[in-house]
Amino acid sequence: MFDAKQGSVSRRGFFGFAGVAAAGLAGATALSGCSPRTSGGKDSKSGEVAGISGVSGHEREGLPSFLIAPEPITDISETLDYDVVVVGAGSAGIPAALSACEAGVKVALLQKESTAISQGNTASGIITDKSNPAAAAALAQLLVKESAYRADPALIQVWIDNGGEAVKWVLDKVAAAGGSVIDQGNNQQSKASNEMNGYEGLNYVTSYMGPKPYSNGDGMKVLAQVAEEAGVDIYYSTPAEQLVKNEDGAVSGVIAEGENGYMQFNAAKGVIVATGDYQNDEEMSNYYLPDLRYFGRKQSNKTGDGHKMIVWAGGKITNIVHTKMMHDFDAGPMRNVPFLAVKTASGKRFMNEKIDMAMVCNYLTSEADAGRYCQVFDSKYEQIVPEWKGVGKFVSAEDMRVYMPEEEVERKGVLEGFINTWKADTLEELAEKLGIEDTKTFVSEVEAYNELCAAGSDTAFGKEAQYMIPVDTPPYYGISRAIRLSAICSGVDVDSNHQCLNDAGEPIKGLYAVGNCSGGFYGGVDYPLTVGGLSIGRCYTEGYVTGKLVASLWRVFRRCDACMQCAYRPYLFRPDPRSMRWTWSGLFAAGPGMLRRAVRVCADERASRLQRARSRRFSDGYAASSAFFTRP
Repeated sequence: MFDAKQGSVSRRGFFGFAGVAAAGLAGATALSGCSPRTSGGKDSKSGEVAGISGVSGHEREGLPSFLIAPEPITDISETLDYDVVVVGAGSAGIPAALSACEAGVKVALLQKESTAISQGNTASGIITDKSNPAAAAALAQLLVKESAYRADPALIQVWIDNGGEAVKWVLDKVAAAGGSVIDQGNNQQSKASNEMNGYEGLNYVTSYMGPKPYSNGDGMKVLAQVAEEAGVDIYYSTPAEQLVKNEDGAVSGVIAEGENGYMQFNAAKGVIVATGDYQNDEEMSNYYLPDLRYFGRKQSNKTGDGHKMIVWAGGKITNIVHTKMMHDFDAGPMRNVPFLAVKTASGKRFMNEKIDMAMVCNYLTSEADAGRYCQVFDSKYEQIVPEWKGVGKFVSAEDMRVYMPEEEVERKGVLEGFINTWKADTLEELAEKLGIEDTKTFVSEVEAYNELCAAGSDTAFGKEAQYMIPVDTPPYYGISRAIRLSAICSGVDVDSNHQCLNDAGEPIKGLYAVGNCSGGFYGGVDYPLTVGGLSIGRCYTEGYVTGKLVASLWRVFRRCDACMQCAYRPYLFRPDPRSMRWTWSGLFAAGPGMLRRAVRVCADERASRLQRARSRRFSDGYAASSAFFTRP
């Protein structure tokens, strides 16, 4: 828990990994040989490694405990068969389960909580048939740039091509089921997300689940009900523990802990992991993002379960740097308006206030600061701020009252427990209300700032002169902000189909990751705020697209995987991420000779399988006489 006044994070705010059960997978399908690969030997108890490993996302000597694969779970009390198994009921997992179900396959959705979980309010996507393709291409490159050119353009392109359809799909289903959601269109989008490189003409669908305290979490609960009514089997309070792999190394299921013991959920087509981030695992967070040690967390029980299971199955966590999302939307309005800013702990000015709100956290990483700062302005702001362009939305003093605890007003669209905006007749009184710990220093800093304003230039931090407005006309206003961690937007390595990759960059058969469990969509230090609703919109899109894709795959037989191993398979059919279907386009590229050889191999293998299976049937319930490739 985070105490804004004390500036500390209780260790109870984290949910460590130490208590995760470590017993293994069943029989020959166990997760043997799939622990993180290293260049030297490993002591499975201590995690010490006699070499250097890169599987964790950066090179280091030895491995932390969360990268050490536990012993396989063997005491399975119940086994259930599905086509697709989705792990995690949030903004990516529920769309994945529902879209797969709508494609006509049998789907299980596992959730460790007792309900669907998500956060935020806004999701967005581009309406491609009503947008300028050149502007969309320019936006894609802008997002790559804002991730320090470390993002995977192919993953961003999946959102560009499918985001509008996916967000509209979610919005329509939630609205039809009685959820509180509207389409804000382009209203939440800045000029930067509409006009790039001289191109314009982007049109968005922007769903808004609200007003607060209603959130995307409430909307996902509605969508989960829709999914259940559509035929998805949802298992709440059933945390996934390990992935199951068959003899050929393909992921073929999930082991989860149910009310009466461990349950094995077999997945004939594939497993989609959508478990969110790892912000509440103290060891993982301190390992990948040590700057966040003293920041509060907005979420709970986000312990990187999917990251761990995928690594244990041979996957790789994306390289450091990991992208964090940190801002305070709740304490008060005008978050990006360049008012004077001071540290709550010291009362000192600490930055050029023109920087983007998403970056402010990087100045406040110490234990004393713990993400706390204050914006300070005076009564003149109502005449001046409306003239400032591109620096945030102006809010009048009257409208600001809903954020002020001392005001007796009806509060709509705010979270009452977090509002922290104040008004005072003196700077000393304002400092006390804001919780500034050194009033004398604060008053001195305001006076020094006013002198710079009078001189017409900011010789301290170089803020543009037009924003240098003195704080000298009562009443004085202040917003006490406490930046907390909203999300960690980096996960495991995936390809453009969201299939998980090992540390050699090779796909892991049967295993997919979406949302904040997957990496590559971002790459910078901080989440970019260019497109309003990008984070949730990306999650909707990846779930929607990947659910359809995995549902369209040929089933992976657990006792005979020859069709998936066939050397000719890549030439015969290929996934198309834009249409979200497997196509037979490879037939036309392979040539008649290769096609004849592939068909002969398939025929020989099918005959062999029929001969072996005369006295038995396949354990997954498919008849031995089924066609070599079986479709839903």
